[in-house]
Amino acid sequence: MTRPLLLSAFDMLVPTHQSPGLWRHPESQATRFDELGYWTSLARTLERGGFSALFLADIPGVYDVYGDGIEATARGGVQYPVLDPLVAVPAMAAVTERLGFGVTASVTYEAPYLLARTLTTLDHFTGGRVAWNIVTSYQDSAARNLGYERQLPHDVRYDRADEYMEVVYKLFEGSFEPGAVVDDAAAGVYLDPERVHPIEHRGEWFQVPGHALAHPGPQGTPFLFQAGASKRGQSFSLDHAEAIFFSGSTPQLVRGWVDGVRSGLVERGRAADAVRILTLATVVVADTDEEAEARLAAYRQHVDIEGALALFGGWTGVDLAGLDPDAPLEHVQTEANHSALASFTTLSPGRTWTVRDLAEFVAIGGRGPVIVGSPATVVDELERWQAESGVDGFNIAGAVRPADFERFAALVTPELRRRGLLPEEADAPTGLTLREAISGAGPTLPADHRGASYRRARVPA
Repeated sequence: MTRPLLLSAFDMLVPTHQSPGLWRHPESQATRFDELGYWTSLARTLERGGFSALFLADIPGVYDVYGDGIEATARGGVQYPVLDPLVAVPAMAAVTERLGFGVTASVTYEAPYLLARTLTTLDHFTGGRVAWNIVTSYQDSAARNLGYERQLPHDVRYDRADEYMEVVYKLFEGSFEPGAVVDDAAAGVYLDPERVHPIEHRGEWFQVPGHALAHPGPQGTPFLFQAGASKRGQSFSLDHAEAIFFSGSTPQLVRGWVDGVRSGLVERGRAADAVRILTLATVVVADTDEEAEARLAAYRQHVDIEGALALFGGWTGVDLAGLDPDAPLEHVQTEANHSALASFTTLSPGRTWTVRDLAEFVAIGGRGPVIVGSPATVVDELERWQAESGVDGFNIAGAVRPADFERFAALVTPELRRRGLLPEEADAPTGLTLREAISGAGPTLPADHRGASYRRARVPA
């Protein structure tokens, strides 16, 4: 039996996302990232291409680790300047019917009371097609500009995040009873005050005594993404995520994370497949393998090696400026993104990465594989990765944006559909929430999810 493939597109409201220097390619339109039309056009492309969601990354700071400054970051537009992804979502939702939108928001720097309202608003305005990518953030530059001397220690950020999630579950699930919105003009009652409740949260990190500001959207709690691959990050994911996103250079590396998630879910009394898992891949496709290889070779002429090292430094907190390019990369523990560095050091026992290797690898596609070839070759490789890693699908990044997404939709999607790995566009249902589309279950949190325990049952009048 053919196993369906879950597709998400991975992008960011920046000139350079995962492939430093490729904004200079003649086919690139990435410098139009500050035009709303760029994003509405991309949303239409992705929906035609069978993508379930557009996953929008975000960071609240500037990458300033490489060379102890922002020079390489600024010159290369390396995830800077960065616009707010949440603002663009309603416009993209208005021009699509099925595509979901995963928005990144930090539990370290966003107030839970207000973020819950923002996400609920998006849930209403998208008809239930919004997901929240829960991040704890990893940049000292963000911490300094948001009122901290330095960022909280890595594991402490996740400890705080657990309480943050308790707060938002209470706001999403526990403040409004079902049927609280009466909308009875004859009786003069819009909202039944007896069915709206303060959450009375008083904890170590947060004091939120009052009522949720917004009535629940179609999903109640928006669909929950998480991308932590560190040990503490995976524990957080097992407690909260409905879909997990990994970035790894080999299927064997990703398989280790996937197996850990599956066994961890079972240990928590949940089904091993209760969470959908995606991994990063960048696809370079053409009509033939030879044309695709030639396209990749042309891409390499535009890469920005310093930009790649600035990107890596931002992820990991490790400054590789001035090092011998052929020196082996060593593992250094920082309070930044633990899994980003580990994937090239302690988690890659069969290979010694040099600074040069890392820069060349990151320069196109970030931390995931670059899959190159004809449509048949690309789909063969996607199927191999799925079989060997155990993932449910892929977060597809574009090196040349949006051209690589357009080429995927035009060339790869028809091959996926021919093999039964994606439904035909005419057969794809509309009117579903993102949770229904991805999980195949109902629109609200499943009963075995931690957040569902905060759900307030309807009290008889």
